[in-house]
Amino acid sequence: MLVVAILAGGMPARALVITPSWDSSITSDLNAGTIESTINMAIEYYQTRFSDPITVTIEFQEITTAGKAGHSSWWYYNIPYSQFRTALQNDAATANDTIALANLPAGANNPVTGTGNIRVKTANLRALGITGKNSGLPGGVDGIIGLHTSRMNLSRDSTDPNKYDLLAVTEHEIDEVLGLASSLDSNAGNPLPEDLFRYNSSGNRTFTTNNDDAYFSIDGANLLARFNQDSTGDYGDWWTAGVHQPQVQDAFVTAAATPDPGTELIALDVIGYNLVPVPQPAITGISLSGTQLALNGTNGLASGTYHVLTSTNLGLPLRQWTAVATHRLSASGNFTITATNAVNPNDAERFFTLQLQ
Repeated sequence: MLVVAILAGGMPARALVITPSWDSSITSDLNAGTIESTINMAIEYYQTRFSDPITVTIEFQEITTAGKAGHSSWWYYNIPYSQFRTALQNDAATANDTIALANLPAGANNPVTGTGNIRVKTANLRALGITGKNSGLPGGVDGIIGLHTSRMNLSRDSTDPNKYDLLAVTEHEIDEVLGLASSLDSNAGNPLPEDLFRYNSSGNRTFTTNNDDAYFSIDGANLLARFNQDSTGDYGDWWTAGVHQPQVQDAFVTAAATPDPGTELIALDVIGYNLVPVPQPAITGISLSGTQLALNGTNGLASGTYHVLTSTNLGLPLRQWTAVATHRLSASGNFTITATNAVNPNDAERFFTLQLQ
């Protein structure tokens, strides 16, 4: 007997719109179609995960800067910290928001530098409902993202082990246009929102580049990611202690790695974006051919990566199930996932489930 179980979740409301504009360096590229398709896949992912009723405009261009996989530039305003915190409070919608607010003191001065202001990017301001702040970059965009495409695997169908993943690099830079970054990178006096969640010990905020063991936390105690402290990388990016596990927001990109957003979504959530529940995939067809299992479905997380897990014991925790396939969905959320050698004819029963990465 074959049983397929699907992890539950809610269906997100679509509201966030990210509008790309293409520099001629991309449109004239012989691989423009693939490059734009991968960028649009990244955009679709964020439009699915956040429900803020705003439009963010980003210009994409190619770069050839040595040592760079990508970079972003963006526009910001200094606003009173008290205004920012009030906007966060009014916008709070998730459990993470509640925890973050409980650890952000009220009052006139920010808890990082003790000054009265905070720097907030234009897209982040609109997500918080703070109006009257217009983009000031050329062309009226919220940010410009440069991508060193010659160093990239342009889609996840490409497997050059010496190249970087265009999708993950694009997501990294989109995170920064939306609001992630540290003011430590520019020695600016006023912190950026992510700096509010920078600690080096339980309850102790830190704001220094002096080899500090800084980490990202929404409650000051639980470490969600370590901040980079290498001056050749961004101080608002991640760094891994011990065995390296690639993340989208890593300061230094890893060749051949294909990470998807994780802690980055929590960070965007607590600085003012509305993170929505993951949709519940609907299985519309199951087919078996020898030891091969194929799942057809709809309503998956657009551009999300799913693992097919299997076990003969339904009572085992998921971490003990075996992954037999990994698949990145298209922007439509529809999917066909094929797992080879997934079925053993000698099993009395075998269970399968989809798990979002």
